[in-house]
Amino acid sequence: MAHATRFHETGGPEVLRWEAMAVGDPGPGEVRVRHVAVGLNFADTYFRTGLYPVPLPAGLGVEGSGVVEAVGEGVAHIAEGDRVTYTGSPLGAYSTERVMPADSLIKLPDGIDCETAAAMTMRGLTSAYLLRRIHPLESGDTVLLHAAAGGVGLIFSQWAKLLGITVIGTVSSEEKAEIARAHGCDHIIHYRRENVAERVRELTDGQGVPVVFDSVGKDTVAGSMASLRRRGLLVCFGTASGVPPLDAMQLAIHGSLFVTRPALADYIAEPAERAALAGELFGHVGSGRIKIEINQRYALQDAVRAHREMEAGRTTGSSIFVL
Repeated sequence: MAHATRFHETGGPEVLRWEAMAVGDPGPGEVRVRHVAVGLNFADTYFRTGLYPVPLPAGLGVEGSGVVEAVGEGVAHIAEGDRVTYTGSPLGAYSTERVMPADSLIKLPDGIDCETAAAMTMRGLTSAYLLRRIHPLESGDTVLLHAAAGGVGLIFSQWAKLLGITVIGTVSSEEKAEIARAHGCDHIIHYRRENVAERVRELTDGQGVPVVFDSVGKDTVAGSMASLRRRGLLVCFGTASGVPPLDAMQLAIHGSLFVTRPALADYIAEPAERAALAGELFGHVGSGRIKIEINQRYALQDAVRAHREMEAGRTTGSSIFVL
């Protein structure tokens, strides 16, 4: 009998339940995957709290890696025994095994293990589209990145360094500052004791940055806009502190700014584009140019504790469930 973490009502971490469940055979276009590791992402809390509504009861988790144990009719690109990773819907990654669409899976190269894959597929592909698809960044550009010591932040800063991009990163503690610096973040702003926009202006000779990458949301949006140069771009790719209120007039006041609220799903929806971004990511990680830090490991049964620690800001780098 398989097991999964599910929730029957929205709310805090306490609504998560560890339940036995039956997993059948894959149908046409499907495979059954036995998980080796599962990714823990802040976006998981959006489903649990109801910010992203889903029919209940529901499973949780959008990122996992493991071994294909059975293949349904019509699946040609994935075979039994393949090691695979994935990120995206449908929900249900917090499970020991599951049946899912074969088209969602990405085959793992030999040099990347399942734990590393679960720690980096969502965060790595997010970093990939932020740096390679959102804005035509060039060597010598400077950007502002919030949550620089988080899972995306550590991958993003390493990748930016490879591209010649200077990263100004915000953090909440000296411990997180040291971690961010060690992974390529060039300048640190302690947002709890420094004015972010003023410090950005100091670091950019008063000009501001062309792009701000903001995964925090409501608590940081004002400082993000004030950090941008004229006609700069605000990339709101997360809402850890809530959905930011955006007044179109403020975009004009701050210099005719642009804003986008991207979702990873729209940047990997096309198989060719997903393969291209995954190929870049796997190449950097496999060669050692980008290192994936797994700083927290949990059992799937400990999802309540994992969510509490993540929401309290007590995690750095990537967190995974290990089976």
